[in-house]
Amino acid sequence: MPHPLEPDRDTLVALTDAVSRFVIDHVASLSEQPSNDSDGVEFLKAGFKEKAPEGGRPLAEILERLSPAVAKSFNTAGPGYLAFIPGGGIYASALADFIACAVNRYVGVRVAAPALVQIEETAVRWMADLMGYPASAGGILTSGGSLSNLSAIVTARAARLHEDELPRGILYVSNETHRCVAKAARIAGFPARNVREVPVDARWRMRPDALETEIRADHARGLKPFLVVPSVGTTNTGAIDPLPEILDVARRHGLWVHGDAAYGGFFRLAKDGPRLMPGLEQCDSITLDPHKGLFLPYGTGCLLVRGGAALLRAHADSAHYLQDVVDDSAPGFNDLSPELSRDFRGLRLWLPIQLHGLQAFRDSLQEKLELTRWAYGELSRDQRFEILDEPQLSVIAFRLKEREGDAKNEELLRRVNARRRVFLSSTRMGGRYVLRICVLSFRTHADRMKDAVDALREEAAALG
Repeated sequence: MPHPLEPDRDTLVALTDAVSRFVIDHVASLSEQPSNDSDGVEFLKAGFKEKAPEGGRPLAEILERLSPAVAKSFNTAGPGYLAFIPGGGIYASALADFIACAVNRYVGVRVAAPALVQIEETAVRWMADLMGYPASAGGILTSGGSLSNLSAIVTARAARLHEDELPRGILYVSNETHRCVAKAARIAGFPARNVREVPVDARWRMRPDALETEIRADHARGLKPFLVVPSVGTTNTGAIDPLPEILDVARRHGLWVHGDAAYGGFFRLAKDGPRLMPGLEQCDSITLDPHKGLFLPYGTGCLLVRGGAALLRAHADSAHYLQDVVDDSAPGFNDLSPELSRDFRGLRLWLPIQLHGLQAFRDSLQEKLELTRWAYGELSRDQRFEILDEPQLSVIAFRLKEREGDAKNEELLRRVNARRRVFLSSTRMGGRYVLRICVLSFRTHADRMKDAVDALREEAAALG
């Protein structure tokens, strides 16, 4: 018998209990699950190519079908996931999302759910405080770094350019900047020719002297430099661009400075954090990804703007059909981002911090830095490996020695990942194939890091 759209209380209890057991069994077994598994996935995918059913199915049957679909994937929430930038998926956030989706309150405008809007605003304020921003700062939770960087570019555009200057507006990145920044610039109306790639130094950081040269050259061409985007933790190596020097160059030329700290920003909470990224608090805006450094579920980003009024000026709009929900005392989230309809993201950030406290996150982030330094020490003492740079955060980029070609490095990665205890990824730097370890999951501890190092050593020895 199909479930009605409005189940009675007993049915609600039964449905919730079934899903809870499904989720708890999954989370409890994460450390035993393989780090990646795609065996037989094509057959599995074929079973989901189906027409929408006219009649409902039992939940037990649906969950039984869903279980292998979850399993045949990268185990991104597991302790062995050391690829790309791990996302932890802390359980408290899942509880928060369950509440938020079930109550389904609208938070796009303030008057619709004033206390819930305040919860989210408080969570954003916490983020601003952690980054050292003043009381005048504003911000918005987004779906992730890509949307945060887009809104940051729109905010900088409104703050630094007149409309007739848009075709001449120039922004500066490095060749290590995340690809979403150039994509966001294109969406914001700046073609590829308006995006300058500033060279990097031997540690893969943007060179302030080269930035200065590029800006002066563009001024001489009659162009309008308006924005520079330094990275606070690049994806390839975790490099942190020299913020104080970049800020100095930008201030002399009137540029907006947007710190892309999606990956690295939350390491500011660790014991050595402020020393690792001096000047971050002076950036005009900052992108953070709580779904990285605070271990929240994917889809949780944050944009902070040091002068919050600039964010409002860039995004505010009005319509007659919203006249009943206008609140002149303060802007709503719809005035601070491209979204009018949005989910209640704030609870998935607010509830875990309330439940665990900031110290738990500080301790875990410090642990990740220490695990990275340990693995770096182990690999750097092995004569078979070449490390591209001493880790600045929690990424180690390395490869077999120069005499070894790309094919052997590719085979090493395949063999290590085939063990299914850890999952690593690769990239290209300076035209060479490079392996990466990124330590960021709150479930990753010393035992799994030892598994990674042992696997690399053993497979490198087997390759000869």
